[in-house]
Amino acid sequence: MSRITIDYSKETQFSEAWVALAIMLTLFGLAFRQKGLMLVAVLLLTIVPIAWLWNKLALRGLHYERLFSERRAFPDETLELTLRVSNWKLLPVGWLQIEDQFPLGVPLLDEELLASQSSNVGHLVTAFSLRWYQRVSRRYRLHCPRRGYYRFGPAHLKSGDLFGLFSQEGWQKKDDWLIVYPKVLPIAELGLLSKEPFGETKARQRLFADPMRTIGVRDHRPEDSFKHIHWKATARQQRLQTRVYEPTTSFNLIVFLNVATFPKHWQGKDPALLERAISVAASIANYGVEQRYIVGVIANGSVPHSDQSIKVLPSRDPRQLARILEALAAVTGFATSSIEALLMAESPRLPWGATLVVVTGVVSEELVTTLLRLRDVGRRLVLISLDQEPPGRELEGILSYHLPGVEVDFRPPSRRGEVRGEFVQGRRAVETFTRLGGQEQWESSI
Repeated sequence: MSRITIDYSKETQFSEAWVALAIMLTLFGLAFRQKGLMLVAVLLLTIVPIAWLWNKLALRGLHYERLFSERRAFPDETLELTLRVSNWKLLPVGWLQIEDQFPLGVPLLDEELLASQSSNVGHLVTAFSLRWYQRVSRRYRLHCPRRGYYRFGPAHLKSGDLFGLFSQEGWQKKDDWLIVYPKVLPIAELGLLSKEPFGETKARQRLFADPMRTIGVRDHRPEDSFKHIHWKATARQQRLQTRVYEPTTSFNLIVFLNVATFPKHWQGKDPALLERAISVAASIANYGVEQRYIVGVIANGSVPHSDQSIKVLPSRDPRQLARILEALAAVTGFATSSIEALLMAESPRLPWGATLVVVTGVVSEELVTTLLRLRDVGRRLVLISLDQEPPGRELEGILSYHLPGVEVDFRPPSRRGEVRGEFVQGRRAVETFTRLGGQEQWESSI
């Protein structure tokens, strides 16, 4: 719960004329011995201070909350939003008006938002009346059509006395955030090979011991670490015994996302192509996590109100996928640097055996040159191009996919027919697959 900032400087219906009127009625009542006039004057002089005090306390002890059934969602999901107002004082609240700022990107299914000066923000106006120590809740349904970070708030509150003489306004400046992840699809639906889509994984795998899985013990050797000694087995055998761990493999997969959709940043932005690239990157990261790879994501885009590139360092943490999806949900179309500069700056800091997957909506000559330089120094590369033109033959030795002519359908589910928000194929979609070394090629047209 957050505090409400009260503004006492607002205009009210009360003015000094009310006091002057009460005095005049009192004088006339005494002069002409009219008890009715004196009674009206007494009522005015009694109601005014009561109304003033009521108004001063109207917003005290009020708490306004937004409660989401889920704070994170996937596209096309519907969530429940509960607006709750609590009055924690003996004085009832005769009337309360709340004007809350809602993002237009996640519309309400049951209510209409009022327009505002901002093109992506609307206002939800609600009215309440609360008794002492009462809590009132209202429920709404939110539709999440597309990925993004959505802010709810601040809220403007207005209340006053029961007689309508005074009113005051306040602000609840606490913001609530709703995260809608990018669309995640199986890699087979993206057009990638279902078996070893990023090249041979056995040739360059490094064997490690998984300390979480003990498969036996053996006699201790001089090169063994003391932290691997099995003390219970040592006591039974009366000589040092070392744990034997199950061998495991470590495959590093780092996704580089290019948010630029044109060769030059000043040429503008293609929103459909950007969403497609982000969804492809999220789907690849999801596949890597499912395969228990060490996965990371680096993008030359930024989150709102920031100029720093997005970077989720490679990890096998159980929460890694959530971190990646949250980062991709917030990415904007503003490119902090070129994808070529990002590749050259970040690749020396990554494990040498890692596979770098570059997802881009446009393949420029500079990018091709950078990929060839990284290939020549021994980097494992995968190019996923969403450009209309297929990658050139000069990329021989680099595993590449060509997925053009695809856009995301953001229409409401009722108007999509059987598509339901999946990726809609264009008239022409060509997928080009080049095996490592350029020895095997595969093409298919749809």
